Amino acid sequence: MRSRKYDICNVPKTRAEVEQIINQWIIGNNAERDRKIMIRCLLDGVCYEPLAEEFGLSVTQLKRVLDKRFNRIYKHL
Repeated sequence: MRSRKYDICNVPKTRAEVEQIINQWIIGNNAERDRKIMIRCLLDGVCYEPLAEEFGLSVTQLKRVLDKRFNRIYKHL
């Protein structure tokens, strides 16, 4: 199930702008993986379970990644 917490439908940005923000602000450990996760979740609309499976994470681990990274970029959206 996808959380409304990560719903960015009302953000007046293009896909390219959101990808640029993700690439600019997601840095540090596991940055490349986390960028891919954010793009797949926020822009492609992939739900937790398939996304966790795709990246070899548990749903709980995936949610932690999303929470940490979303909090980092949200103010830039």
